[in-house]
Amino acid sequence: MAAGRPLERPAFYALRPGGWRDLLSLLHPPYTAWHLSYVAIGAAVAPQLHAGRLAWTLGAFLLGVGVCAHALDELHGRPLGTRLADRTLWALATASLAGAVAIGLFGALTVSLSMLAPIAAGAFIVVAYNLELFGGRFHSDLWFAGAWGAFPALVGYWACTGGVRAEALPAIAACFMLSLAQRRLSSPVRDLRRRTAALTGTQRLRDGTEIELDAAGIAAPMEAALKATAAAVVLLAIGLVISRL
Repeated sequence: MAAGRPLERPAFYALRPGGWRDLLSLLHPPYTAWHLSYVAIGAAVAPQLHAGRLAWTLGAFLLGVGVCAHALDELHGRPLGTRLADRTLWALATASLAGAVAIGLFGALTVSLSMLAPIAAGAFIVVAYNLELFGGRFHSDLWFAGAWGAFPALVGYWACTGGVRAEALPAIAACFMLSLAQRRLSSPVRDLRRRTAALTGTQRLRDGTEIELDAAGIAAPMEAALKATAAAVVLLAIGLVISRL
């Protein structure tokens, strides 16, 4: 039986390595948009949506998650295979985290000092999760769902209200579960794309039909679900925010 060819790219959105393409791949565009949408969802369920606060919070998360977290992740094992130098990745991570914290501090001084708590938590999460500190204790599925699903929604709500009320908990929990589903789908896809050299096998249906298995065929439905869900969450967030403006 011939071995199925491995998937060539480390992610379905990864571009050919080199130059500006590395910077775009580093942002993980569909996943960054997905997680930024949780911020908007959290803000949209607040009693009053403050568009300015939402915009600044989205900017902070774009820097903290879109740039810093992914730069640190690339430093830890080069999962995307970019050609960016270590010093470039460290510079991107440091500058973007500083920018995110600066935005948060501005919000704390102008809106509510209670924002200091999520600012500190966010800075810790970004570093501990992506550098797999403490033996990777913070790199589990549940921590992923909490850090990149529930936390953005909580902060989006908090930025508009100065705290968290019971009314926000269902939306925050929904974002947690969506991120958990993302993790459960993306983890096996990452293994197929980044760790699998060859995959062979046959699926035999009850009518006797045989289907040859390969990495691309197994990954395809999971990636299709990830793409559809990412688009759905972004559209949902946009619709909710528009309805509140």
